[in-house]
Amino acid sequence: MPLSMNREVFITCAVTGSGSTQDKSPHVPRSPAQIADSAIAAAKAGAAVVHCHVRDPETGKPARDPALYREVTERIRDSATDVVLNLTAGMGGDIVFGSTESPFPVNPNGTDMVGATERVAHVAECLPEICTLDCGTMNFAEADYVMTNTPGMLRAMGRMMTDLGVCPEIEAFDTGHLWLAKQLVSEGVLKSPALVQLCMGVPWGAPDDMNTFMAMVNNVPSDWNWSAFSIGRNQMAYVAAAVLTGGNVRVGLEDNLWLDKGVLATNAQLVDRAVGIIERMGARVIGPAEVREKLGLTKRALRAR
Repeated sequence: MPLSMNREVFITCAVTGSGSTQDKSPHVPRSPAQIADSAIAAAKAGAAVVHCHVRDPETGKPARDPALYREVTERIRDSATDVVLNLTAGMGGDIVFGSTESPFPVNPNGTDMVGATERVAHVAECLPEICTLDCGTMNFAEADYVMTNTPGMLRAMGRMMTDLGVCPEIEAFDTGHLWLAKQLVSEGVLKSPALVQLCMGVPWGAPDDMNTFMAMVNNVPSDWNWSAFSIGRNQMAYVAAAVLTGGNVRVGLEDNLWLDKGVLATNAQLVDRAVGIIERMGARVIGPAEVREKLGLTKRALRAR
């Protein structure tokens, strides 16, 4: 495929994630106030979209309490800073099996498996412009668990998101996830043109070498909108790679804690560095209003209780 550089780029900042990074950097936000403040700072630095998980305010461990999502959403929406809100819907699909000889019963420490309605309950309440849909089941290296997303579960969640008027961001960790996403669009579960995030370098998904990346890019339909990221030290390299191949950009502490060797980053610093790379490539960083127009998004207030 001939390269077609993106000249109008939006940046997503993945603010905190659900990994066990809370004790690895003081900049990883835990409480709703910290998450919202970090998201607002990232928006001021140039992020048009903020992708938010929530954490237990005391321990920093990942959570999916709708009340925490509501507080994050209220704080961001009530601020003077405009930004497109993207809430994760990836929680609630974790299974930790028993031993290799006795996988059942599953290990209750870490297993968090709930139904489709509960997995999107916070989305239905907060009504963000975007929420994520992890389009496949995958092993992760961080712990001995499986992120479980069956085709039936994804169809149910995808329909709920579409009916809510929230744009699903398809999280593709491998080429098969794109294959399933195209099937969901063909069935009318998801609307076209769809929105995709190419997730590179996450063990054990697609490695972040350029051959694999181009295979992912070439499997995205030409009329879809997409972004890409890689984790760790390759985060900024993938800012350039995504723009050069026609996509948009994601950075943030969910994917990388470091600004330079030995220097821990803030979300705003990572966004600022991405802005510099994009502009030096001759592209323009677009803001939240332009992203809403480009993707057909509507900013709405939370549902009243």
